[in-house]
Amino acid sequence: MTFIQSIHQKARVRNRHIVLPEGEEPRTVEAAAIIAREGMARLTLIGNPEVIKTSYKEFDLKGINIVDPKNADSKYASKLLEIRQSKGMTEAESKQLVQNPLFLGALMVKMGEADGMVAGAVNSTGDVLRPALQIIKTAKGINTVSSCFIMLLKEGSAFGDNGILIFGDCAVIPSPNAEQLKDIAISSADTARSIGLNPRVAMLSFSTKGSAKHELADKVIEALALVKAADPNLLIDGELQADAALVEKVGASKAPNSPVAGKANVLIFPDLQAGNIGYKLVERLAGAQAIGPICQGFSLPVNDLSRGCSVSDIISTVAMTALQG
Repeated sequence: MTFIQSIHQKARVRNRHIVLPEGEEPRTVEAAAIIAREGMARLTLIGNPEVIKTSYKEFDLKGINIVDPKNADSKYASKLLEIRQSKGMTEAESKQLVQNPLFLGALMVKMGEADGMVAGAVNSTGDVLRPALQIIKTAKGINTVSSCFIMLLKEGSAFGDNGILIFGDCAVIPSPNAEQLKDIAISSADTARSIGLNPRVAMLSFSTKGSAKHELADKVIEALALVKAADPNLLIDGELQADAALVEKVGASKAPNSPVAGKANVLIFPDLQAGNIGYKLVERLAGAQAIGPICQGFSLPVNDLSRGCSVSDIISTVAMTALQG
């Protein structure tokens, strides 16, 4: 069984309810039909029921709930007003906004009617994350929404767990401070647990244990202290160079007393430039498969698709969202 197949199987077991706000979009509808057929999740599509049913007669949508945002129940506008009134939202604005499928989907998750939300096939990242940040908000103890990639190296690889690693953050926070790096590390560890890994987290730098002195390395050291204070039981260490984090012999030499050096499966990059460059280099030079970006840090699961996503991308993202919930 491949990693993707195992994610799909775990999603079937969890049987979560996922809302897809882009319910009239062709790839989303096709993916929904496959997900429903394979019992991977319970689904709600947001869109005009007549448009969906008449435009996609080739797909069996039996068992999939369809919600028309133009006829949204008044309870959603009331909940949105309750959440955002302190920010100046009016009743008229709340009634208007719930007709936006992304806001309606976020409200369904917030109100416990769905376990997670997936969108982004036709909407920008900002448009997907904005209602989630305003309505669902961040997890307890976390103030930063970030992202990670699941990197799949060749099976049998000596790195990570049989070639499976988590890279964070590679898509959201350009220049995280120490507090944000702390959140990224804790959230990435949670993502690792959601796919069945026991996280061993390395806070990466160009320095290993004081081998170089610079304010950039100091930021990583500060972030490590914050993580340890927030989660004393997490296996984490830093600052570590990439080879010290991944190669057992190098780790033993450069950081001999580290619980993580040489065997890390979660790599936390010091900034977005390093993270984005790092995952793309591994993807292209090592032939790794990069799954993501996966959003993390929300109190309830929300994931953003690429607008160039395929049907299989949507299916796998729904499965990952089910595991996060």
